[in-house]
Amino acid sequence: MGKVRKVALGDEKQEKEQKKKAEARREGKKAKKANAAMVEGTELKSEVKELLEKVEKGTEAGKESKKKKSAGPKVRGKKYQEVVKLVDKKKLYPITDAVSLVKQTSITKFDGTVELHIALNPATIGDKTDYRGSVTLPHGTGKQVRVLVADDAIIAEVTAGKINFDVLVAHPSMMPKLAKVARILGPKGLMPNPKTGTVTTDVDKRVKELSHGQVNFKTEPENPLIHMSIGKVSFEDKQIKENVEAVMASIGRGKIARITLSSTMGPGIKVQL
Repeated sequence: MGKVRKVALGDEKQEKEQKKKAEARREGKKAKKANAAMVEGTELKSEVKELLEKVEKGTEAGKESKKKKSAGPKVRGKKYQEVVKLVDKKKLYPITDAVSLVKQTSITKFDGTVELHIALNPATIGDKTDYRGSVTLPHGTGKQVRVLVADDAIIAEVTAGKINFDVLVAHPSMMPKLAKVARILGPKGLMPNPKTGTVTTDVDKRVKELSHGQVNFKTEPENPLIHMSIGKVSFEDKQIKENVEAVMASIGRGKIARITLSSTMGPGIKVQL
């Protein structure tokens, strides 16, 4: 004889509910395997769908999960709200006026960085998705750049977790040795690379160039946008202007669709080309 199940009175409703949940789980597994809400060409029953949703959300009948509060729009500070009124977002400012306005709209207590944002013209750069180059800024970036030449001692320091440089230049013969610290330098953007000119046979010349205001630039991944620092708010207007013009000349005005200037945490100012 088969097993005899005893069902207590009043448990029938609970048993039916459990059966529905079990059926929902079975149907859910099938649906996940098919990556669709269809099983063998037949749409899931509405009651099964409903139970399945509750099971996947980790809720039971009669209990709803707590909804996370969605973050609202970012609210700018009072200082920003005051200076942004000085900028006409629809206007293209001549470079002289734009530089002056960047300094007026700086809101940091420290000497803010002047940032240049460039949108390239896809029609003139071709199919390149990784546009890069370098430029020597006449007045530097205002930041002291520590440039070192890779050798055995520096590799040992990097291995020990000590990095005391901003740019590392290497002779091609050093690259096999640098391979063992590539996992440390790579994510930090410090690994010497022929594309950035930091792997060269004339390391002394390259160190001088990088120490005297030469900076590298490149576009965002899959986007023709370049972001770079071109000075400090404390620079004279003429110095910032000449740095901007040096970058534009290096890239080529014909490849530039539009440029925007801003200071650290300050509003963007569109520049007339």
